[in-house]
Amino acid sequence: MPEGTTLQEIVSDLDTACSVVVIRPGEEAAAETRSLRVSTTAGEVVIELPGTGAEESGALVTLPACDSADESFGLPLGWADRYSVSFGPFPSDIRPARVPERYAEGDVILGCGGYDPRRSYFIFSRMRHNADHGAAPGGGVIGRVVSGKSVLARWSAGDRIKCVERILSREDRSRAISTTDRSLPLEDGMQVISHVRVIAEGISPSGTDTTVAESVEHLLLALEDGRFHIGRSASTHVRDDRLGGTDTPFQKRASRLEGTVTVRTRGACRGCVYISTTDTPGSAAHTVVGRVAHGIELVRFAGEGEQLCIRSEPPRLEFLGMALNDAEARAAERGITLSVDETSGERVVVGQDPATTLEVLAAGSARLMTVPLTDVIAIRLDDENAPATCNIFRTVSGLKLHNVGMLPILYTFEDVYLFKPDMATGTKIILENLPSGEIPANALAMTNDSRKGTGIVGVRTTANREFGPTSEPFEGTNIIGTVLEPEKLQVLGEGKVVFIREVKS
Repeated sequence: MPEGTTLQEIVSDLDTACSVVVIRPGEEAAAETRSLRVSTTAGEVVIELPGTGAEESGALVTLPACDSADESFGLPLGWADRYSVSFGPFPSDIRPARVPERYAEGDVILGCGGYDPRRSYFIFSRMRHNADHGAAPGGGVIGRVVSGKSVLARWSAGDRIKCVERILSREDRSRAISTTDRSLPLEDGMQVISHVRVIAEGISPSGTDTTVAESVEHLLLALEDGRFHIGRSASTHVRDDRLGGTDTPFQKRASRLEGTVTVRTRGACRGCVYISTTDTPGSAAHTVVGRVAHGIELVRFAGEGEQLCIRSEPPRLEFLGMALNDAEARAAERGITLSVDETSGERVVVGQDPATTLEVLAAGSARLMTVPLTDVIAIRLDDENAPATCNIFRTVSGLKLHNVGMLPILYTFEDVYLFKPDMATGTKIILENLPSGEIPANALAMTNDSRKGTGIVGVRTTANREFGPTSEPFEGTNIIGTVLEPEKLQVLGEGKVVFIREVKS
């Protein structure tokens, strides 16, 4: 870029609310980091060294740095099988022990072919196995892969290692800043990390593992808007709290290595999404749902209250709430075959089988249940004045997890329509956004804990100065929004279910 270029010019398409990490140029001592980024033709792999100095990293640190001018370098793939894959050969000074050793998934080994150090290889362990890789006594493990394990499965003939570079540690903030200031002038040699990319658990070149489908769906929902909101930044992780309080099943336990994405499954923070920034043991309260494949520096250096632009692979694939023609177009884009219960007229999808993204991708097909557009009522919720009650309403109606919700009709009379959602025992509905004067027509409300009918949802299609939409006095009424299509209420009868969709302000 020419001199005087600003940050805005190279991230012009990025949401200005998202933070960007800028790493200033400069020499970095080897002891300042234990991680190397290995760039290959199939993707990036991050390796953690066993110590803090250059000696433990073996020949890896002798490979060209990614900011060097040597673009012709390429350490080719030597051989590959289900257990491991190698790159080389190159000369080294190792002395082969000539005995088999036990290796774990992700181990990086310095070995040689035919016990000849002149034909040495970097060997990446794809799975746990025993083998004699011509390594030095003790196994020759020079590091382990902590991010990008899916790349190991993708390597095949023709791939090569292109370059290697050290990664800043979380504690080293002297050269790295997290900023939303797009006017920042850039200097020669700066690195700019603009987004995070997460690979969902269960996704691999060999197929889709649906045993983690439900917990992964929670992750894809949390990242559906392309944002990670850092509600808490601790020494070992950052956390997004937006889906806090949502039940998520425990489906996979594993060590929480740097870049591991988990969802807490119990406790006060259940449903929150975590990204680990240091290695910690696995936990019975955290289910593993993904791994960071790009942008771990952004996670390390961003602070509390910041937003990160983030992409999930795969993107969430849910058709609920979509117009049928839009659902069919989305399915075609993703290579999914649909079967639909009814196609006549304008219809909205209100049911999907299988229910999760991974299951749909694994099956390559889905069955959709629809209703006429006239049966789906649009509403707008008032988060500004009734955030707690709106959150409860989204939870009990299903709008928190899906783009269409349902409410069973309890009773209708004259201009009042009452609904009785299934409320979890112990739910507290505080007094919030109480009306005064006259309640406007089509206001949506929920009865608070001051009345016996707590949790009842109602709408009144005419204005009233005495009673709220749930037919309670004003002090028992929390106003939570507005029904935008009240004319659709007229055909509803008791005992039926009404479908609702939320229109954002």
